[in-house]
Amino acid sequence: MSDKIETIVGYNSLEFVANQIVEGFITGLHKSPFHGFSVEFAEHRLYNSGESIKNIDWKLYGRTDKFFVKKYEEETNLRCILVIDNSSSMYFPIIKQPSFSNPNKISFAVYASGVLIQMLSSQRDAFGLSLISDKIDLITEVKSNFSHKKYIFKLLEDLLQPLDKEKNIQTDISPILHQLAEKVHRRSLIIIFTDLLSSQNDEKEIISSLQHLKHCKHEVILFHVNDKSKEIDFEYNNSPYRLIDIETSQEIKLNPQDLRDIYKKSILNKLKTIKDACENIRIDFVDANINQGLEKILLPYIIKRTKMH
Repeated sequence: MSDKIETIVGYNSLEFVANQIVEGFITGLHKSPFHGFSVEFAEHRLYNSGESIKNIDWKLYGRTDKFFVKKYEEETNLRCILVIDNSSSMYFPIIKQPSFSNPNKISFAVYASGVLIQMLSSQRDAFGLSLISDKIDLITEVKSNFSHKKYIFKLLEDLLQPLDKEKNIQTDISPILHQLAEKVHRRSLIIIFTDLLSSQNDEKEIISSLQHLKHCKHEVILFHVNDKSKEIDFEYNNSPYRLIDIETSQEIKLNPQDLRDIYKKSILNKLKTIKDACENIRIDFVDANINQGLEKILLPYIIKRTKMH
C-alpha cells in the first residue's frame, strides 16, 4: 500500500492523496467525542421509524401532524481545529523533496492533517487550521463547505515548500496555546502537531497551557512529531559534528557520543512528564515518530479512538 501511495504522491495534489488514503483505510470511523455532555437545542429533523420517541416534539406534531425530533448540539457535526507548529525546527530533517514515505516533521503534520480533513469533510464536520510559532501565525474560520476545504488544502500545500533558511522562526508554544484557548469560544476537538521543542518553555508551562485548553471544555489530541533516531536517541556516528540550531542559527562543535546518555535521559524525562500529565487530564498523547510512517501512526490511532467512542 505504501508503494501505491508514494506513486500517487508524486503526481497529484495533497487533497487527492489524502482522499486515496482515506478511501483505502478508514472511511467512516469517526464519532462525536462530546457524547453525553449537556447540550443545547439546534434544530428539528424528521423522525426515523424505530428510534427512541423521547425527543419527539409533540407540540410541533400537534401543529403539523408529522413526527419531528429535536436535534441537539451534540448531534450536529463536530468542530475540529488542526494546530500545526510552523517553527523552523519542524522542517527537520532538511530534505530537498520530502515525501509521504520519506517525510520531515512538517510534511508529516501536513499529510496527517490532510487525511483528517478528508475524513471530517466526508462526514460534513467543520474544520479549521491554525499555524503557530512564537505567535499565532494563522487561524482560519471553522467551516465544512467545499470552498473552505480547498482553501485549507492550499494552506497545507504551502507548508511543503522548502524552509527559508533566512528565517529563524522560533517556538514559544505555551503562551500560544493559552491564546488559542481564549480565542476558540465554542467547544471543539483541537488536534496539535508539534515537536515540543521550545527555547522558552519547560514542561510545566506546556502542561499548564494544555490544562487551559481542557478547562475551556475542548477535547485535545497532542501529536508529538519527532525524528526519534536523531532527536531522542541522538544516534550519530562517533566523530566530531558541528550542530546548528535551526531556529536560532547558534552553533556548537561536539562529539555526540560524549553527551548521548545525558541528553537522552533529559529528553525522555521531559517527554514522560508531559505524557503523564496528558494522561491525568485526559489528553491523548500520540508519539509520532516520522521514521515509522503515517499509516503506522495516524490510522491505527484513529481505529483505536473509534473503538473507544
